[in-house]
Amino acid sequence: MRAGKTTGNPPASNAFLQCSNCKKTLFRREFEQNLMVCPACDHHHRMSAEQRIEATFDEGTFEELDANLTSIDTLTFPDYAEKLEQAIAKTGRNDGMIAGKADIVGQPCYVALSEFAFMGGSMGSVAGEKVTRTLERAAKDRIPAVIFCTSGGARMQEGLLSLMQMARTTAAAELCRQAGAPFITVFTDPTMAGVLASYASIADVILCEPKALVGFAGARVSKQAQVVKAPDNFQSAEFCLQKGMVDRVVHRRELRDTLGSLAAMLAGGVR
Repeated sequence: MRAGKTTGNPPASNAFLQCSNCKKTLFRREFEQNLMVCPACDHHHRMSAEQRIEATFDEGTFEELDANLTSIDTLTFPDYAEKLEQAIAKTGRNDGMIAGKADIVGQPCYVALSEFAFMGGSMGSVAGEKVTRTLERAAKDRIPAVIFCTSGGARMQEGLLSLMQMARTTAAAELCRQAGAPFITVFTDPTMAGVLASYASIADVILCEPKALVGFAGARVSKQAQVVKAPDNFQSAEFCLQKGMVDRVVHRRELRDTLGSLAAMLAGGVR
């Protein structure tokens, strides 16, 4: 994976930050060049969608699709319209799911990735539509689909319209299977609830970043429902790997090359 771009010469007051895991003070420039991974404890901090695109796809190949799709407040859920406006203003995007087409180490792929800063990467009707279109396009053109997951789950403000996306995206994944188009997902921190319980967990290959939170219910809800004490690494990437839920935990530095190799190898089978 390529080194991340820095944000130029930050002001002296902004030249340092603190790792959220080990609390060590870090040079911002070194941190960004290390793909938002702490050089002291190796903790993988969350990346924005733009940083993920820059670090993963071949330079200049990402072409965004469906950027004009915007959720509407169909149920007139309290405060939803205001929260949508705030998220759009905060991120400069119409939704938390970004879809497009890009090359990964020379292999054309349809791609989608979540922006956690947009309402926690929650899956509403627009996110579901973008994931569905990504998978349908991959099936039609018989090229790989690669989806980065970063989400707290379905968007409660859209009610059943949000939950419907679980079925729609799952059906679209089946189209990929029938067409022989490879489908790869990457779990990043966090991958939870309705996203995990639909398209994310039925991919042909599931990769995961180290220590990513992966689960259905949150930790407090899970604890209330348990009759036995959960292991310390419960709902972590490593726990899911141990139980066979993911295929491989991949360090962020190795993710681009791993995806490129997988996409090229699996795409070869449908040519």
